[in-house]
Amino acid sequence: MSALLAVEAVSRRFRGLLAVDAVSFEVAAGEIFAVIGPNGAGKTTLFNLIAGALAPSAGAIRLAGERIDGMRPDAIAARGVGRTFQIVRPFPAMTVRENIMVGSLMRTPTARDARVKAEAVMERMGFAALADRPAGALTLPDRKRLEVARALATEPRLLLLDEVMAGLRPTEVDGMVGVLREINREHGTTIVLIEHVMRAVMALAGRVLVLHHGARIALGTPAEVVAEPEVVRSYLGTGPIH
Repeated sequence: MSALLAVEAVSRRFRGLLAVDAVSFEVAAGEIFAVIGPNGAGKTTLFNLIAGALAPSAGAIRLAGERIDGMRPDAIAARGVGRTFQIVRPFPAMTVRENIMVGSLMRTPTARDARVKAEAVMERMGFAALADRPAGALTLPDRKRLEVARALATEPRLLLLDEVMAGLRPTEVDGMVGVLREINREHGTTIVLIEHVMRAVMALAGRVLVLHHGARIALGTPAEVVAEPEVVRSYLGTGPIH
């Protein structure tokens, strides 16, 4: 498979802080790829660079061969990059259906068409029974699913998921893992996820990038990276992987 996403020696500096330090990697079309590392490692900054919320200080980012670094977030989204955010913030007074329709409107000319697409996404994400519930009344697991549903409604080729498992119980993690596998398998969506829940990383990712102090310290299969001494020392510690 060819690379859908190519990150080429990308750096981002905030005055004296080098938050992302010459990071390079590629993600193949149809792959599930994970980015892990301790807090402050530069993971969300990396997502912000890919999605256009920030511009790189150096380096290049390509989507299907086209440079997207420095483009506005809406232009990058229009090219097929969807994302979630670490802190979920749905429109609380709007219903689940209406929240998802907001994403659908990127690809549809009318509210009627957006509603039809939103219904399909709700069915896929298990929201049919909650369609008319205000988003502000949802539980944390359901708000996490809604965040994913809104991103899916934009019909992304590349889906960036920022800690969608955080705060979930093991059974809820397993449920989200199943949903993401289905999205990847049935729709061919390429997924890049930032995640601290190693249970999910080990179950989902074909390859894992490990960041520390903004720099890449490992890249390989989950089994390979968890055996790397530097990864164990800087992130995993000596305890069991959950």
